[in-house]
Amino acid sequence: MTTNTKPSTITFERTYLATLDEVWELWTTKDGFESWWGPEGFSVKVHELDARPGGLLRYDMIATAPETVAFMKQAGMPLATPSSFTYTELTPRTRLAYRHAVDFIPGIAPYTASSVVELQAKGDTVRMTVTIDTMHSQEWTQRTSAGWESQLRKLDKRFQR
Repeated sequence: MTTNTKPSTITFERTYLATLDEVWELWTTKDGFESWWGPEGFSVKVHELDARPGGLLRYDMIATAPETVAFMKQAGMPLATPSSFTYTELTPRTRLAYRHAVDFIPGIAPYTASSVVELQAKGDTVRMTVTIDTMHSQEWTQRTSAGWESQLRKLDKRFQR
């Protein structure tokens, strides 16, 4: 088994024509989270969402697009994967942080990866900065980065006006 070493980070930034409340709800409500989380080709089903420090978010990540289903099968990975993270910090409409359980990769000892989301209103826009830990390998870091870019495209489309 491979274990994770001390991570470095990757940062994603977006500006949305939205209110702080609209963006905050995407991170802290069942309907909001299910509406965008996961790369294109995946959907999520939230089972528990307790948005407070120490609170848990439990969900299933489900491959739905035919090409995604084919990739998952070829990689020997399940089509639905239970996932969770624990909120470590919440400052309403400003900042949240969480530890995501990385316990779904065959042959890799489970570990956690931290993420921080910062929101800042500027006029009628919201600047969202997401900083995530890198994964245990360059391959999985690239996969994670591609996944983040993909799921952020969902938000880009959502906030086009």
